[in-house]
Formats: sequence, C-alpha cells, structure tokens
Amino acid sequence: MKISFCLILLSIFTVSYSNEKADSSKTKLKANATVSLNSNGMSVIPAFSLGKPAIMAELNLAKGRFSYDPILAYGLNLKPWVIDNWLHYKIMVKPSFELRAGLDISAYNSEYQVEDELIWQSQRYYGFEMTALYKFTPNSTFTFVYLNDRGQDEGTIKGHFLNMVGEKSEMYVGKNVFLNASVQLFYINYEGNNDGLFISPKISSMVRDVPFFIYFQAVQPLVVNISSSLGFRWNLGLAYTL
Repeated sequence: MKISFCLILLSIFTVSYSNEKADSSKTKLKANATVSLNSNGMSVIPAFSLGKPAIMAELNLAKGRFSYDPILAYGLNLKPWVIDNWLHYKIMVKPSFELRAGLDISAYNSEYQVEDELIWQSQRYYGFEMTALYKFTPNSTFTFVYLNDRGQDEGTIKGHFLNMVGEKSEMYVGKNVFLNASVQLFYINYEGNNDGLFISPKISSMVRDVPFFIYFQAVQPLVVNISSSLGFRWNLGLAYTL
C-alpha cells in the first residue's frame, strides 16, 4: 500500500510537471505560518484531541503548485504531541475549483504509566489525501477531503477520514472587525470498530491589520462507536499569523 501511494503521486506529478515547468520557475517561494495556544489541543481530525492545552504551529511553503505544509503540536510541557509533514500538489487550478493531492509522514506521541514507570511512545503514520475545493464566491467555499491514514508501528491502526467543510470568511461586524465561520461534517472509520459521524463548527474573530485573532471550535458526536469518545468538546484558542 505504501508503494501504491508513491506511485499514484508520482504519476500525478509526472503528467502535470511539463505544463508547470516554465511557470513555476518564475514563481517566487511563498511562506506563511500560524502559531496558536489553545485550551484543548484539537488535531486536524477534530475527533482526536490532546485533552489539555497545547501549542500548535501550521506552516506553509509554496512554489507554483507544490507546497510543504508541516503541522507541529506540543503540550505546554514542550513534549511533542503530533508532527505532520504534508507535501501537497495542486492537480487542477481553476478560478472556482481546485483539486489537490497530498502525502503525509507523521508521528503521534503519547505517554502512559506502567507500574511505577512512565513510558513515552512515538508512533509513525503515513497518510494519502485528496482534496477538492469549490468557491461559490471569493469568500464562500465548500471543501471535500478524503484521507487514508495508515499506522506503521505495532499498536497503530489504519482507517479512512471523510470531511465536508462549508466556510464563510470576512463577515464584517464593524468597520475593522470581521468573522470567519465554518462547519465540518466528518466521518472516520478506523480498524477495531472505531467509526463515527461528527459535526464541528468553528468561528474566528479578527481585527483588520492585526496579526492576532481568537477562535472557538466545538465537536459533537452524532453517531459514534469509539469507546474513548468523550462526547461534546470545545476548544478556545489565541493565534498569531506571520
């Protein structure tokens, strides 16, 4: 399966590279980042969380249709929680539609108690992603994501993640204050009868020309078979954009 992921991405890149070679050589490298401090450490898949405050950094380095999008998440004790290394390629770019493929090499870190000893464990995952984004207007989008997540170490699991996101941005509530709002409806299906349907609304409040913003996110299971699911959860964060 790992080989098939690489072959799929290689074929996509090979077919598209000849069309992009001239343009990408003239395109400057773009870089930006968002660093946040949040109360409940929700991951990219909101069904999973650290369950306590976390520091997260999302970076983006893009040139032409290629981008590197790592995500780093740490507890307040500065121990790593999740480290994602996403490589993305935009297969199709239209004024109102984008299709993107991605490959992730990640590590999930956790600790647990065995008698009088605290064990620190790091587990490797590979992921393959396909994302389609449709723009109704410059500020209104619908995104569909499919992720195949595959654990590589003993004790890890494999599964699928389907995500639909509707987002409305730059809704002004004053001269300088505006809101971004989104709603996720997502389904996860992992080995071991770990599956469930969830809804997750998120709202961010921003001030024009100010790099800080605050956000609130909630997650509500609708139908779930995951024994470790904690029911309704929420997350409040303060973020800074670079």
